[in-house]
This record gives sequence, C-alpha cells and structure tokens, in this order.
Amino acid sequence: MDQFYSNRSIFQVLFVTLVLGAGCALLTGRAIALTWRSIWVAAIAMIPLGLAVRFVHFALFNETLLQPKTYLVETAILIVVACLSFQRTRARQMVRQYYWLYEPSGPLGWRLRQDAPAKA
Repeated sequence: MDQFYSNRSIFQVLFVTLVLGAGCALLTGRAIALTWRSIWVAAIAMIPLGLAVRFVHFALFNETLLQPKTYLVETAILIVVACLSFQRTRARQMVRQYYWLYEPSGPLGWRLRQDAPAKA
C-alpha cells in the first residue's frame, strides 16, 4: 500500500475510497440501471468519479494529486462496484417488471420461467 499512497493511514484510504467513493459508485450504478441505460454508461461514469476521489485524497490528506497508478486502482474499484450495483438492480428490475416471464437466478441474474408463455 505504501507504493500507492504517501499517507500511511489505512483508515483514511478506506474511508475516502471505499466509503465515499464506492458509496457514490453504488448509487450511480443503481441510478443508471433504473433509467434503462447500458452498463457501459456506468463504467464510463466512474472515470470522473475516480478523479474526484483522487482530489479528496489530495485536498483532505495532502496526497499527491496526479498519481496514475493510484488513480487507476481506485477507478478500477469504482468500476467494479458500479457494475455490480448495476447488475443487481437490473436483475431485480427484470424480475419485478416482467414477473410473468422471468424469475431470479442468483443475486445478479434472471432466467426464463418454466411456465413462461411460448413464442408465437
């Protein structure tokens, strides 16, 4: 961790990256899924959020602002959280909105119901 952050406090890193940043990523992934947009929109939206997380590290804890490795790692974490949130929300949407056609298949998926109407 010392190679990514100049500050040695793991609590600051966890708070900013995982609590603030991942919390925003979770809500962003959910909001994008609820508006029926693509998962790529959620992934691309994490690029500026990664910059914002990097800025919070810089502004509050005197970290270096432009650290490419750290930015890439933080943005990758945000993309994973946003995509998982997106997929969870989309699965719940499909099962709830098309209950006669789909049933849950795990926390992130859905499948065609056995008693679904046949295609014409």
